Amino acid sequence: MADHNNAHNSHGGERHDHGSLKSYIIGYIISIVLTIIPLVVVLNDMMGRTATIAVIMVTATLQFLVQLIFFMHVRDGEQPRWNLITLIFGVLILLTIVVGSIWIMGNNSIGMKM
Repeated sequence: MADHNNAHNSHGGERHDHGSLKSYIIGYIISIVLTIIPLVVVLNDMMGRTATIAVIMVTATLQFLVQLIFFMHVRDGEQPRWNLITLIFGVLILLTIVVGSIWIMGNNSIGMKM
């Protein structure tokens, strides 16, 4: 029975450490704070439209980074550089699709003349 448990925990002899409870709690608290900040700004109409959008974008970006670092363990692993390169490549593809789609929709003058 002990060998059976070790087989499940070892993943083929490799040990994969995940985040500790402390890091999960810290990430969770930071995520909650980064969610509450734009909510309070929007509900209380504390800033102008442009500043509110800027606060939402900044906190969303920080939230993205917190999720990557504390929950998805981008820094961890045998080769964290490859994790980062893969992430950057994925974001580049995403931005290409989004920006390209917006550009096509904005410059589709053929459909507008009909």
